[in-house]
Amino acid sequence: MKNYLIPLAMITAIVSCSSPKPAPAIPADPAVEAKVESVLKKMSLEEKAGQLVQLNISVLEDDTHEAIDPAKLDKIIGQYKVGSILNVMHDKAHTREQTAAMVRQIQEKSMELLGIPCIYGLDMIHGASYLVEGSLFPQEINLGATFNPGYAKWMGDAMAYETRAAQVPWVFSPVMDLGRDPRWPRIWESFGEDPYLQAVMAREETLALQGQDPNHVDTKHVAVSLKHFMGYGVPHTGKDRTPAYIAENDLREKYFAPFLACFRAGALTAMVNSASINGIPTHANAVLLSGWVKEQLNWDGMLVTDWADIDNLYVRDHVAADKKEAVALGINAGIDMIMDPYDPECCTAIVELVKEGKISKARLDDAVRRVLRLKVRLGLFDKPVWDDDYPDFACEKFGRKSYEAAVESEVLLKNEGGILPLKGTEKILVCGPNANSLRTLNGGWSYTWQGSADDFVPQYNTIFEALFDRFPGKVEWVPGVVYDKFNWQRDLAINIPLAVKAARSADVIVCCVGENSYCETPGNMDDLNLSDNQKQLVRELAATGKPIVLILNEGRPRLIGDIEPLAAAVVDIMLPSNYGGDALASLLAGDENFSGKLPFTYSKHINALHTYDYKVSEHRATMGGSYNYDAVMDVQWPFGFGLSYTSYAYSNLKVSADSFAAGDVLKVSVDVTNTGSRAGKEAVLLYSSDLVASLIPDVKRLRAFEKVELQPGETHTVHFEVPASDLAFVGADGRWRLEAGDFRLSCGGEGVMVKCTQTKVWDTPNI
Repeated sequence: MKNYLIPLAMITAIVSCSSPKPAPAIPADPAVEAKVESVLKKMSLEEKAGQLVQLNISVLEDDTHEAIDPAKLDKIIGQYKVGSILNVMHDKAHTREQTAAMVRQIQEKSMELLGIPCIYGLDMIHGASYLVEGSLFPQEINLGATFNPGYAKWMGDAMAYETRAAQVPWVFSPVMDLGRDPRWPRIWESFGEDPYLQAVMAREETLALQGQDPNHVDTKHVAVSLKHFMGYGVPHTGKDRTPAYIAENDLREKYFAPFLACFRAGALTAMVNSASINGIPTHANAVLLSGWVKEQLNWDGMLVTDWADIDNLYVRDHVAADKKEAVALGINAGIDMIMDPYDPECCTAIVELVKEGKISKARLDDAVRRVLRLKVRLGLFDKPVWDDDYPDFACEKFGRKSYEAAVESEVLLKNEGGILPLKGTEKILVCGPNANSLRTLNGGWSYTWQGSADDFVPQYNTIFEALFDRFPGKVEWVPGVVYDKFNWQRDLAINIPLAVKAARSADVIVCCVGENSYCETPGNMDDLNLSDNQKQLVRELAATGKPIVLILNEGRPRLIGDIEPLAAAVVDIMLPSNYGGDALASLLAGDENFSGKLPFTYSKHINALHTYDYKVSEHRATMGGSYNYDAVMDVQWPFGFGLSYTSYAYSNLKVSADSFAAGDVLKVSVDVTNTGSRAGKEAVLLYSSDLVASLIPDVKRLRAFEKVELQPGETHTVHFEVPASDLAFVGADGRWRLEAGDFRLSCGGEGVMVKCTQTKVWDTPNI
């Protein structure tokens, strides 16, 4: 066995000894702990091993793939004593009643044979997305674009309530990987590229999903699984589940930040990054799993692997010689539950490894305690199934909030000549492959893994249908380009000449381009440019001289720099879900006002994929002398950009004092005025810039934000409080440091200088 464990354990011990033990991330409850210990002491080795394994529901399915085979259930629970099941049958959503009946059958067998409840988990990513009648919200990338944490809360409330109504107590959500590489196919699952935005939104969703007391989660809430811990969103190749190389200070300062916020908020479980960081597979990284999370945070929750990732330690990563060695490596590094979808023999391997002394009894018991503790906290021992009423399931209130979130998430990027809002008298041509598809509005993790909304919820409106309803008698649909039903990654130019002919008799063209739905590795790509067929459609439509409103319906920012000048207006709707078409129609008509802002940097060039918080040394303005590399941050649209039908002016940016020390809180205020003629909502973003530092500083960092609603002519004073410690960074020695010197705070084009009067270095790894 490759021995990563000795040096990693030494590092963890050094960190633990040099820092005082922190307060528990989740305060211990004596009654919970007593129940855990009473169950643990009665368990056999085989029962303990089974608690550490999670299998896919397919191992229990009968030949119809619609029901559980009783004999298989007896074997999995009775012989292997498996403690957890996940996923949906036949990769498709089922009704609430079907799902509940399936879970009840499993729970009854588990209580009969083991006296220990099973814990069932589902990938509910943007609402109850694996229930046919469930309430779906815009994907997380859209919620990030709202800069309104209230929508993360609403989504969490709805997701928890409806998931628990189906007898499922655990969701693999929220996703909090920083979306800092637009090539990555899962960027839409995150809240964006910024650590602070991600932390605020994910924490709000976590609290909504679990409730306020993680030791006693009621039957209207569920356990979360933060994912994917961590650094998953920046693979070096841009391809899913491939290695990342991240500077250690960035890993601590940026990538860990959202997880830290959610662990401190009481997150009960976390799922581990499938890939590797700096050459070490995350599933075998004891420094991150046991060190950063369990020891440094004094966190007693549970770490679960991602899909078959223990196998990847030997099949893909070659840090283990075989399955048994991989199991030992993962569990000894800190894994508590192995998602081993199809192989119950994993239970046998754990038993053998404990008997051989390759997994200690202490580590085994620690992992089992964490699994049992989760089940006790969820009340599953007392109520393995429940008969509560859920009168608000799929209620109008959830639907309304989903619509409102879609409205606030769709981003107006260009509006030349005030072509929008539409007057309502124009003859409108709607075209493009995304114009008449619910699948593309929802994206992946929608009723099926890859997203097949068109097959499940025809009652919602596509973009074309919503515009047809809003502008009766004025809308014609000619797609021009469609997605290949046999190869969803490919689009086909079926009738571009027909679309051009229709355009000649239209007053305005609404061209809906982007991507089909995808999820994970099937979304890998080699070229971030929008497809040739879609670009050709835009070019030929533009040649008619008719104004184009370009609608970008995509999970990541596809490059459009060569066709953007051909459009009079551009709207990025991303993945706004079932109400996204209605929201867009209302926005284009002027019934609603745009207020979304980009939660990522929209790149312009294939070899210039930047984030907004780049190093100051990367910009031409700072590069002179003998080595002028002509570095230019030439992006299509920057992070935080978004237009409105009204205008805003910022003034009187003030800070409570012009100097501060490490323990202070900076009190900042700014006046925001609606200078236009329409009511609107404005996301007010506060940034800081460290002007001189011992490591090259970022050009700026988001430190606070607030969404305000203003009537025409109204002024609102926005107040922020920023702890001075938030301005610290991780230095070359791995320690947090706030250095004496000048900082600039900026908001809406306004700026003010403030000085730190002392240098402070923290010994604790988390501040």
